[in-house]
Amino acid sequence: MIVSTSYQWSNVGARLLGVIGILSLLATAKNADAQDIGDTLQVHGFLSQALVITDDNNFFGPSSEGGGSTQFTEVGVNFSVRPHEDILVAAQVLSRRAGGNGSEGQPKLDHGVVDYQALSGQERSAGIQIGRFKNPFGFYNQTRDVSFTRPSILLPQSIYFDRTRSLGLAADGISFYEEERLSKGVVRLQAGIGVPQTDNDLERQAFPKSNRTSIDGNTSFIGQILYEHNGGGFLAALSIADVSGDVRAYSDRGKLFFQPTVLSIQLNREKWSITSEYAIRKIESRNFDNEIINSKVIGESWYLQYTRRFNSNWNGFLRYDTMVANRNDPSGRDYEEAGSGPGHSQYARDWTMGAQWKPHPQLLLSAEYHHVDGTGWLSVQENPNPVDTDRYWNMFLMQLSLRF
Repeated sequence: MIVSTSYQWSNVGARLLGVIGILSLLATAKNADAQDIGDTLQVHGFLSQALVITDDNNFFGPSSEGGGSTQFTEVGVNFSVRPHEDILVAAQVLSRRAGGNGSEGQPKLDHGVVDYQALSGQERSAGIQIGRFKNPFGFYNQTRDVSFTRPSILLPQSIYFDRTRSLGLAADGISFYEEERLSKGVVRLQAGIGVPQTDNDLERQAFPKSNRTSIDGNTSFIGQILYEHNGGGFLAALSIADVSGDVRAYSDRGKLFFQPTVLSIQLNREKWSITSEYAIRKIESRNFDNEIINSKVIGESWYLQYTRRFNSNWNGFLRYDTMVANRNDPSGRDYEEAGSGPGHSQYARDWTMGAQWKPHPQLLLSAEYHHVDGTGWLSVQENPNPVDTDRYWNMFLMQLSLRF
């Protein structure tokens, strides 16, 4: 495992932790009947290390060279405490190394919130979160960092892009939630307003040919409504977002807008599950003086996954995952004819099969194989020249995960 020796917090993360701590102390001081904090404190952690091998192209490091890449490591520590029965303080510090993406293992505040539950009853509960909250996006975004909560080593890349992970992961602001308990199901609503994270992964991917790029997030919105029927036998969710940022690229200034809509459906039975998610993604850059930079495309993505639970320790899955960067040019032919790059860089069709084994509740071993047509979700950091990428390629991953 290779982890960066830099352990500096981001300024925003440090400020958020400070706010969380102050609000927690105020809540404790205000309520004489507050619980003993020590009795409610919970601390958990996890570590994951993967091996990635590809026959062509690179993913999470130089995976097509030698014996593959070990540059996919995740280490996290989280805690929660209740200074009062209606207030929860929770945070997670994450160190993540994913090849040429992200901050090379630098620990940062993954999420950190003060959660005040203003209403709690048999039929309804509602509350508010202040701080860095995880975006309610699809089924897996809020728990995507913990391998034990993922159905596979890699989430479907058509929906949960790792190459621009920071944009959809979390936001700094305020989030509202409500849960309505019906006779045969539960309706959950969550909506947030905040400033999205715009790390280097987004800056390098959105404007790869610009030597100096910076993207500063603007106040954005994300919301989700989820229905769970009959104790989880059926789930359906609709997630929408309107994200924007100020851009400096190509010695020019402008705006970037990202507006995804995701429909998620899952059917669960004792031995198997079927999951599918469909997304429409509107991406627009505008207000640049250079009209060549201004553009608007609508991408489309979906996947279908079958999961089989053989017993309490073993499960396997089969998935088909597909995305196009521009649904008006699904094959990338117009993109290639315009001299912008190879057509296969505008889509990806991925057949995946894999298995997970839990020999112990705190240990998870995973393996999966991908056969991919297209390079639409490869990162430009690890594949700087799209012309040198291969349309058809295969990938094998193994991962060891521990938790406490």
